[in-house]
Amino acid sequence: MKRILITGAGGSAGINFMRSLRLVEETFYIVGTDINKYHMELSKADVNYIVPPFDETGYIETLNKIIKKEKIEFLHCQPDTELRVISENREKIKAKTFLPSKEAIRIALDKMVFSRYMEKNNVPVAKAFLINNPKDINSAIKKLSSSSNGKMWIRATTGAGSRASLPVINYDQALMWIEYWNRMKDVKYGEFMMSEFLPGKEFAFQSIWQNGRLITSQARERLEYVFGNRMPSGQSSSPTIAKTIHREDVNRIATAAIKALDNNANGIFCVDLKENNRGIPCVTEINVGRFFTTSIFFAVAGSNMPYYYIKMGFNEKLPPLPQYNALPENLYWIRQIDCGEKLIHEGEWRSLTL
Repeated sequence: MKRILITGAGGSAGINFMRSLRLVEETFYIVGTDINKYHMELSKADVNYIVPPFDETGYIETLNKIIKKEKIEFLHCQPDTELRVISENREKIKAKTFLPSKEAIRIALDKMVFSRYMEKNNVPVAKAFLINNPKDINSAIKKLSSSSNGKMWIRATTGAGSRASLPVINYDQALMWIEYWNRMKDVKYGEFMMSEFLPGKEFAFQSIWQNGRLITSQARERLEYVFGNRMPSGQSSSPTIAKTIHREDVNRIATAAIKALDNNANGIFCVDLKENNRGIPCVTEINVGRFFTTSIFFAVAGSNMPYYYIKMGFNEKLPPLPQYNALPENLYWIRQIDCGEKLIHEGEWRSLTL
């Protein structure tokens, strides 16, 4: 029985990762860690531990104590914040990991650095500018106005879930938004970016890689968002409704972005893309080393990438897998807070129309 440690085990993404592993016939001994004892009551792990926050002294030492006590063989890190620390200290971890390179993780975790890196490598991205002071807001607006149809997108350069994101149309809105986050949330100038607003469809490309070779992947389109109608930005990055798609341009551009970031890619690479006003999918970010929150969607539908990833981490042979379009298109994943979720094929709707 493989013995696996999963950090962030009380969060939705960590829980769905564990649920994916519980779908297969193979049995795993799973140990979960988190900083929140309340969230850990929902964990699907066999044993759960509370650990110090990632930025406190003793975090890595605590993980290693758990690894030793529970005889852990493999560690999977789900939250971005912990991923950064674990990546930089991977040589100190007393268990196997299967992570992208340190440099790839450093680049990907800073969205402004990442945007510039993609642009340098001719990958389609939204034109973006770092906001170091109020003057930069005006400068960015002047440079973006022609491509954004009067609307710009502002967000924090780090963090998940569309952190500090807002579409704005003028200087005053952008300034007030940044000042609010500066004073109330301690997100400072130099930690914001402004980019052209991408008005089109939004896609998520989930993939696993080994030694620079794509093993398998599937793209989906996000149709509705968790609390999207209540968010200032209109979205939260986590969908309540998503469907599988087959689009050559999404597959091609996502692959190009991953190979530009890490030509010897290993592990998990999940790419966010959104269409610009010409219908071109632009890469907005890559989640490296961790799965999207809804990894369970593809696992239930028949492409269990968390399980394949674990097998790769243990150097085990995989069954034949398609590199692209691992699932049929037009499979819908529908979920709501406290309502569970459901996989639906196109045309199998329960509701009637008079």
